[in-house]
Amino acid sequence: MNTLKEKVLQLKKEKNAVILAHYYQEVAIQEIADYVGDSLGLSQVAAKAEADIILFAGVHFMAETAKILNPTKKVILPDLNAGCSLADSCPPNLFKKFIAAHPDHVVITYVNCSAEIKALSHLVCTSSNAVKIVESVPSSIPIIFAPDKNLGKYIMEQTGRNMVLWDGSCIVHEAFSIDKLLELHKRNPDAEIIAHPESETHILKVAHYIGSTAGMIAYVKESKKHKFIVATEAGILYKMQQQAPNKVLIPAPSHEDNTCACSECAFMKVNTLQKVYDCLLNETPEIQIPKSIQKKALLPIDRMLQLS
Repeated sequence: MNTLKEKVLQLKKEKNAVILAHYYQEVAIQEIADYVGDSLGLSQVAAKAEADIILFAGVHFMAETAKILNPTKKVILPDLNAGCSLADSCPPNLFKKFIAAHPDHVVITYVNCSAEIKALSHLVCTSSNAVKIVESVPSSIPIIFAPDKNLGKYIMEQTGRNMVLWDGSCIVHEAFSIDKLLELHKRNPDAEIIAHPESETHILKVAHYIGSTAGMIAYVKESKKHKFIVATEAGILYKMQQQAPNKVLIPAPSHEDNTCACSECAFMKVNTLQKVYDCLLNETPEIQIPKSIQKKALLPIDRMLQLS
């Protein structure tokens, strides 16, 4: 009897499908994916995808980005409930008013937003290339940055640019407890704290390294240090440990750590291997984006990919 994993791989072959998965997906999904990466890497791979079907094991906005880049291909998502608290924090009707209140500003949006928000933007960025994207705008031109205020504050520090920030955030990256983190570091003084720039400022201030998920993995792999406290979604630990098998990885503690000492994204974990199989089998749920929005949203994403 074929295992579920074998069935998925067989079906993938039959349907000429490619499976893209984010680092925060459960291990079983990461194991069968053709590519596992962060938002930038996934966007770049999606742009070059040659398969007939793209199964995106991630959250809704990621699958939307793949569809924007591949309008003629079928893009499917294992569960439409795989949303994003950060994307939800920026409703298009309110963001339109926000833009109108700040005329003559260049609008840069973090990729963690809906297709409608991307369609209202001049440029899109990821945490990997945000500094580069912001620096590509002449200093005389004012910038609106949305939806993540924590990432926005971090970029302002890095670039010296003053930007108008939308007040959005990610519940996972705001769940880390600074007190528990410092206590954990006291017990592991030989460990380096590494953090994602979506984390709050007080977390970033104590971090030895700040970077995207791909950046964090590369840092741990190349560092001469042996032990790390990792402040991002705990799903990253699987790939990080694979890339750096001899390193000790400790998940950063969240405010509520009764069941898990780490921070997990409930939206990312909505997808399961069974749902991946059902999704491939039935080729549904399929991502559909109105043509007008798709066209407008493609421009800022294309600009980002060219700058990256």
